Amino acid sequence: MGVLAAARPDLLVVVGPGDEPSEPGEHPTVGPYPPGAHGTFRGVGVDLDVTLGHAPDDATTAGRPLPQSLTVGAWLLGRAHWTGAPVEGLALLPTAAPEDCAEAGRAVAGRADRVALLVMGDGSACRTLKAPGYLDDRAAAFDARATEALGSADLDAIAALDAALAHELKAAGRAPWQLLGGAARDAGLAGRLLYEDAPYGVGYTVAAWS
Repeated sequence: MGVLAAARPDLLVVVGPGDEPSEPGEHPTVGPYPPGAHGTFRGVGVDLDVTLGHAPDDATTAGRPLPQSLTVGAWLLGRAHWTGAPVEGLALLPTAAPEDCAEAGRAVAGRADRVALLVMGDGSACRTLKAPGYLDDRAAAFDARATEALGSADLDAIAALDAALAHELKAAGRAPWQLLGGAARDAGLAGRLLYEDAPYGVGYTVAAWS
């Protein structure tokens, strides 16, 4: 969170994939989420509720709950006692086309003079036999490409991540990463890899761009 605070943004947008429908006919929880939107971890067995930033004084309705990715982002900001800028959320359709993600990123970047992004999203979920998506021999290579691209802020490599393959590997972070790439185009940012591992057979990468 130190990198985000040091950027002195006018707006912080938490970006992540929307939750997949749990029942036929339901729609993914995609779209914008306002400051003060609520999320919960009760669905995964943890008695904890979180709020995305601070609701404006004139807010009167709770609105729809945050998807899980934005709930985790809100939790991280709460742990860091974030007060650096107003916070909003944006959840993407996990299967959104790369060009649509990049266009959404450019739109987010134009929201204010200085916009910071906290981008949430897993790598593949197919790294081991006990992974949520079972073992897929393509998963490690996909995660390696994504990690290299994120760690070096390689915008072309991020844009080139295969959406169909990402979907097959249950890599929910692909769409948010490509939004980040669109937002950062021509910004001259450098990347730094902070963490990479695959606990429970799911690829996780942490990187900072500044």
